[in-house]
Amino acid sequence: MKVFGAFCLTILLLAVIASAIGVVWTRHESRILFVELSRLQSQKDDLGVEYGRLELEQATYAEPSRIDAEARARLGMYTPKQQDIQLVRR
Repeated sequence: MKVFGAFCLTILLLAVIASAIGVVWTRHESRILFVELSRLQSQKDDLGVEYGRLELEQATYAEPSRIDAEARARLGMYTPKQQDIQLVRR
């Protein structure tokens, strides 16, 4: 009976040690994943700020007055004179 008790005690001790190692490993993995989550959330915030800046820049480039100024400056476009306008009816 002493041998059986010692065997059971050894098995229980090994189970406790294995469980403790499992807990330590799980907490370690949890910390690693939390650091990664924090990094990705920070990256998401940075990308959100950049996206807002790019939307503002796009809105600025799409302003009709800016497009008109660019068309006149770069392409030499101009508003046609009244006598150059022809009305086409179907």
